[in-house]
Amino acid sequence: MARAKKRDPKSEALAQDGVLNPNPEAVRDPSFVSNPFFDAKDLVQVRYEMVRRHQVDGVAISKAAETFGVTRPTFYKAQSALQTAGLAGLLPNRRGPKGGHKVSAEVVAFVAALKAARPELTTSHCLDAISARFGVKVHRRSLERALARKKKRLNRA
Repeated sequence: MARAKKRDPKSEALAQDGVLNPNPEAVRDPSFVSNPFFDAKDLVQVRYEMVRRHQVDGVAISKAAETFGVTRPTFYKAQSALQTAGLAGLLPNRRGPKGGHKVSAEVVAFVAALKAARPELTTSHCLDAISARFGVKVHRRSLERALARKKKRLNRA
C-alpha cells in the first residue's frame, strides 16, 4: 500500500500564488543547500538571490545562472524585471490570453448600451447586432460571461 504524500503548507501556498519553483532540485547554491532561511521552492527568492549574487557578490552571470538552475536568458529577464519593477517584477506573469479577442470592451459597451435602450432584447438579438456592427461572430456563452463580468465589476465598485 502506498503511503499518503506528506502535506507541505508552504509549498501549497507558493503554488496557490503561482511562485512555486518547478525545479527546486536544480538550485545548487550553497546558501539554499545549507541555510534553512533560503527555500529553493520559493521562485521569487531564488531569482532575487541569483541577481543579487551577480550584482553584489560579483559572480559571473553564466555561473550564477548555472548555480540557480536557469539559463542565461532567464537570468537577464529576471535582472531586467527586478530593475524595472522591483520584487514585484519577479512574480510570474499570468499565462494565456488576457482578455477576449472578439468580445472586447468596445463590444461589451455596445451591448450594454443596446440592452439599456431596449431591455427586451435577447442574447440572440445582441449577437446579431454585434455581427452586423463589428463583423465578428461571437458565441452566446462568451457574451453572457462578458456581461456577467461587467456586472460583477460594477457591483464591486
